[in-house]
Amino acid sequence: MTHYSILDLIPISEGSTAKTAIKNSVRLAQYADQSGFTRYWLAEHHNMPGVASSATAVLIGHIAAATNRIRVGSGGVMLPNHAPLVVAEQFGTLETIYNGRIDLGLGRAPGTDPLTARALRRSMNNQGEHFPDDVVELMGYLAQASGNSVRAVPGEGTEVPIWILGSSLYGAQLAAYLGLPFAFASHFAPDSLEQAVEIYQTTFKPSRQLDKPYFACSINIFASDTDEEATFIKTSHQQGFANVITGKPNFLPKPVEDITAKLEPGLLASVNHALRFAATGGPERIHTELSKLIAKHKPDEVIFNSPIHNAENRLKSFDIARQAIITI
Repeated sequence: MTHYSILDLIPISEGSTAKTAIKNSVRLAQYADQSGFTRYWLAEHHNMPGVASSATAVLIGHIAAATNRIRVGSGGVMLPNHAPLVVAEQFGTLETIYNGRIDLGLGRAPGTDPLTARALRRSMNNQGEHFPDDVVELMGYLAQASGNSVRAVPGEGTEVPIWILGSSLYGAQLAAYLGLPFAFASHFAPDSLEQAVEIYQTTFKPSRQLDKPYFACSINIFASDTDEEATFIKTSHQQGFANVITGKPNFLPKPVEDITAKLEPGLLASVNHALRFAATGGPERIHTELSKLIAKHKPDEVIFNSPIHNAENRLKSFDIARQAIITI
């Protein structure tokens, strides 16, 4: 059976608050903890009114404290925004408290707009091109004592599992070279998925952390009791993604009956193209669509992304997906 997990940006729905969004995510994580999900990941984003996951390490600790079994981690931390030592100390501390349950997924994008990226940047000379060196530096801080004059305390010797996240061939190449697990962001950028996975699997070099390739892909899930209801609740994400790509991020919108009346044809086509790696429908259709995606791409793990306006509908969507995948 394919492992299954959750990606959460802690969406703040239109008419709600960040506090309520975080409470809803804690409840979702507790459900996942009790229902066989492998991991619960939170993604770093900034300057987005509808996303409450900016302080990612803080939220990982909050979710881990509210759960017992499930792995909790970053999907991911945007490393260009941070000094590797600080990340090592944060995640080393989390691993020290929640031993054996913490993941550290790393991305090389800033996770925001250019202006906010400038405000976040620890050094204006440190752009994404330094990402490989920063990853290696971070791995060194989390490794066993090496006699270095700079040490991560806590952190040193915890060997927190590191993942490389990506939406292009670059991340696949780096993950393969370093012998790390690789998660592809197919939930919003699926164009290079097949080529990236082939590169990763064929060029993978075993490492201390991993002896063979381990590949996860993220899938948008909009599941409900009927196909029609699922199509309806999906419109929130379609509108929200349209706002992001047009430079107008906002709260996660309420769903609409007719998305074609809300988004002009060219924009809707772009949104649907980017979000096409998805399963949408009632239980039977979700099972069929997930089965096809898993059979085609053969991931070791799927990571469900389900940004739905109503918290109850969101939890139901994940549960229908869970029930589908355990029978595939």
